[in-house]
Amino acid sequence: MSTYTPRPLGPTLALAGSVGKRADVLVIGLTKSADGPELALADGTVDDSILSEILDGLTLVGATGAAEEITRVPAPGSLPVDSIVAVGLGAADALDAEQIRKSAGAAARSLKGGIGTAATTLSVLDLGAAAEGFALGSYVFHEYKSAKSAPGPDAGPVENVELLVSAPKDKEAKATLERSTAIAKAVATAREFVNTPPSHLFPAEFADRARALGSSAGLKVEVMDEKALEKGGYGGIVGVGKGSSRPPRLVRLSYASKKKGAPKVALVGKGITFDTGGISIKPAASMENMTSDMGGAAAVVATVVLAAELGLPVDVTATVPMAENMPSSTAQRPGDVLTQYGGTTVEVINTDAEGRLILADAIVRACEDEPDYLIDTATLTGAQMVALGNRTPGVMGTDEFRDRVATLSQQVGENGWAMPFPSELRADLDSKVADLANVTNQRWGGMLVAGIYLKEFVSQDVQWAHIDVAGPAYNTSGPWGYTGKGGTGVPVRTMITVIEDIAANG
Repeated sequence: MSTYTPRPLGPTLALAGSVGKRADVLVIGLTKSADGPELALADGTVDDSILSEILDGLTLVGATGAAEEITRVPAPGSLPVDSIVAVGLGAADALDAEQIRKSAGAAARSLKGGIGTAATTLSVLDLGAAAEGFALGSYVFHEYKSAKSAPGPDAGPVENVELLVSAPKDKEAKATLERSTAIAKAVATAREFVNTPPSHLFPAEFADRARALGSSAGLKVEVMDEKALEKGGYGGIVGVGKGSSRPPRLVRLSYASKKKGAPKVALVGKGITFDTGGISIKPAASMENMTSDMGGAAAVVATVVLAAELGLPVDVTATVPMAENMPSSTAQRPGDVLTQYGGTTVEVINTDAEGRLILADAIVRACEDEPDYLIDTATLTGAQMVALGNRTPGVMGTDEFRDRVATLSQQVGENGWAMPFPSELRADLDSKVADLANVTNQRWGGMLVAGIYLKEFVSQDVQWAHIDVAGPAYNTSGPWGYTGKGGTGVPVRTMITVIEDIAANG
């Protein structure tokens, strides 16, 4: 049994009405205009004459207000801080919550080198977005660096952030900060899981860590080991896990709200702790990034815990299959036939199309609870990146709920995009020996085909959305906005926003 204890994630966030004496730096926002940079609204939290002096200094050193541009200047003597950090917000008429979130994240990433406390006026523009941006932009993962290479304490991220608002004791402001802090913590938790290497996060360990998080949040937790999975007929999870010496798991985390007759939401996330492709082995180049193939499971675990922490009037159950896809003498072979949970037989044409096999088992089990809504998410197909790039999740499912999820995802800055289920693609999944094949015999529409495969296992009366985050769950390029290298935590913010919307609107 794991002795896992989550480490503290991110800076301490607090509301303030003015720049405190503890602050080392003041972060302000600049918008871009044809006449040069302009200070974003400060709402009386900083004196206008001081702001005018700051703007003059920033203009002299070439600040433009371009989105996420960082400019640092000495602070006027009248302020109790050492320096001013100006972060660009782009054009004022295009400014939205996501840009504030990204700019706050960029500012947070720049605040390294022993800065204890930063104050910011970005919170006047949008408190929730600024709080999330600072918290997520400050996230770092150095868990496995030794003293030889780990940054010293004086090089770490900012420790405290004072979010300046006109009424810091206002109940609504406090509630906004509490929600944003909880969301940022959940996203960071998902990032933490994804960034943990497969040598340390294998199915049994992942299950134990999920159990620890769920138990601490008061959730009902069930963990099925390989023997229980075999006995229960979970042929997809068992089949994928057969090639590894580290056997699979299925974790169920259930949050029951206090509301009688509350809507029921099922969450399912792909938890492949490492994916070699199995016998259909992947190329060696960049295979190390397959440590991220449990990004969907990480997001789902974090989301159900977050729903409990927020006390939402919705019943939420996460069903999380976990396996390691390895080649060995015991691995499933191309041409094998397995039986998914619920009885559907599948010809395994390609063992690297394993995510849909474990998800199908979990989806059938989740539907046995008769949920009103089902969201599954996975780093499912390279075709998602071919179609939509590295930052845009593909959203598929029942038309109305798919569009609802995609719209809400765009509103929170995770940018899900609704995709169709062309009817002609279904015939390509017919098998000569089983009910289904796990892949088609051609390369076109791979993301859509994977979704169509999963559709076969969703109950007819359930409103369903599938979110493919193969690219968005893991950033292999340089940092941007509030997103560093590695795990991103996508789509935690989409899923919790959808659950909140269901709570409010059914």
